[in-house]
Amino acid sequence: MSLLGKLALARAELDAHCEDPWREKVEAAVRDKEAISTAALLDLLHAPATTGTARRLAAVMRGLNFIPIKSRRLMPGGRAGNTVTRGWARPIREMKSSPNDDPCGRLS
Repeated sequence: MSLLGKLALARAELDAHCEDPWREKVEAAVRDKEAISTAALLDLLHAPATTGTARRLAAVMRGLNFIPIKSRRLMPGGRAGNTVTRGWARPIREMKSSPNDDPCGRLS
């Protein structure tokens, strides 16, 4: 096998290793949805609402091209109350990419 072939194989193994196991569940949950709350996603994943799990979820959601939002609409009965919750929404406009989008920390 050539050096380029070995490098491509190593890159594929590294990409498979870096993919978060939550990604498949989250991807299925947000299919056909425009917005979803962080609390609902953490409930779906049976994960506690901690800073660490929220950051891990944020990396997955950014990988799916969602943007973070604060909204009253995401809470049950939220339009009448003063509660604001955080969540994720699909962007209306196309997003600009940044060099730090890689969850494994590699530059493109």
